[in-house]
Amino acid sequence: MAKFESLTFDNGFARLPEAYFSRVCPTPVPDPYLVCYSPEALALLDLDASEITRPETIQTLAGNQLLPGMDALAALYAGHQFGHFVPQLGDGRAILLGEVKNAAGEGWELQLKGAGRTPYSRGGDGRAVLRSSIREFLCSEAMHALGIPTTRALCIVGSDRPVYREDEETAALVTRLAPSFVRFGSFEVFYYRNQIEPIRHLADYVIARYYPELATRAEPYAELLREVARRTAELMAQWQAVGFSHGVMNTDNMSILGLTLDYGPFGFLDAFDPGYICNHSDTGGRYAFDQQPDVAAWNITKLAQTLVPLLSVETASAAIADYPQQFGQAYIARMAAKFGLPASGEMVPLLMDALQLLAQNHVDYTIFMRRLCDFDSATEAVNAPLRDLFLDRAAFDAWALRYAAALRQQGSDDTTRGQTMRAVNPKYILRNHLAEVAIRRAADERDYSEINRLHRLLARPFDEQPENAAYAAEPPDWARKIEVSCSS
Repeated sequence: MAKFESLTFDNGFARLPEAYFSRVCPTPVPDPYLVCYSPEALALLDLDASEITRPETIQTLAGNQLLPGMDALAALYAGHQFGHFVPQLGDGRAILLGEVKNAAGEGWELQLKGAGRTPYSRGGDGRAVLRSSIREFLCSEAMHALGIPTTRALCIVGSDRPVYREDEETAALVTRLAPSFVRFGSFEVFYYRNQIEPIRHLADYVIARYYPELATRAEPYAELLREVARRTAELMAQWQAVGFSHGVMNTDNMSILGLTLDYGPFGFLDAFDPGYICNHSDTGGRYAFDQQPDVAAWNITKLAQTLVPLLSVETASAAIADYPQQFGQAYIARMAAKFGLPASGEMVPLLMDALQLLAQNHVDYTIFMRRLCDFDSATEAVNAPLRDLFLDRAAFDAWALRYAAALRQQGSDDTTRGQTMRAVNPKYILRNHLAEVAIRRAADERDYSEINRLHRLLARPFDEQPENAAYAAEPPDWARKIEVSCSS
């Protein structure tokens, strides 16, 4: 395994003209200490645990010292926030340290979130607090374990330096990894400035570095749009199928690579509620759970608009026209797999009726899907563990008869089907109350054991882990009072 200080940096984004970023060094924090880390993310850099615990490494990941080869910068972008265009945003509390090439030839950009003020901080302090850092760390790694494209979280470094939000809190920095942090808003800032060449240059950079197969196509910019739309459709299908709500789907939070980007006020569904709003700041429900696929489509049109100067309105529109169909097919395929059924049109009413029943009866989505893995398709089977989740037992019984008939028609074997379904229906998700317990212990007692316990648990979300069964239970009553917002 490599030494941290011997990592090889490539820094492709830093070689772009400075119109795309501002060079700025992190602001040091006093007495940094390691809160937690991800061995899986460390392995992406060819590092093991012994490297992350060294004082020299902690100093670097606190932003207190840079390594040879690092080229620290904050990226410029704009974005539509809650539907309204903001002409200049940028990394207001995130600083890119550089891009590491691992032994496999993969490039991973290292970014410190909470590293201090940048030219884009807009009056903010550029810091992150421990509570939000814990949520981002845990969810980034949990989403990866669920098979959902995401930025990764290497570690959290804490400092007793006070940070002021609603109250005084503790500062923390998350080291994030991604092949690229370029987002839709990276293009928007130049479009609204009527600067065409920077758009072309950035598009060429993205194609050459991340979509090289498109470079020789007749319309590479159109193909880029088409591929981003396809990846975004797949991502939305994965979010919806697992019950994940992002909370702030602004265009500046949309990845050009189709990654889940910028974890703020996110939430996983407990009781199934299509209109679930995880962000307390989202008073209008723009980013409610059931709105996410349509919001993504709207965001894609904004990205397409930025490339119109390189194409035409007609070509750009055609490039993203398949998004609704792509999302629909991807979503139905994932939901059918969760129910152990083929992804055929005739099965759609059965799937949608189940979701309607869940909503009407306020049934926990993850628990229902996991128990469905053990469904007995015999004609007279009672399926009590599932049935007990519903207040309207008669309605469930009627649906269960239809479901059993569909399974028998497909010649489904319950044992085989159950094994297959358990591989796509997680038993464990990062529920808000689980994160809240870890946050309270860390903040009040400086006890980080629950963060590590959750990280290990969520690294294997599809396994039974009977010793951790309590983590798969419905949330306690006090969890209903948890609120997360854009400051979380």
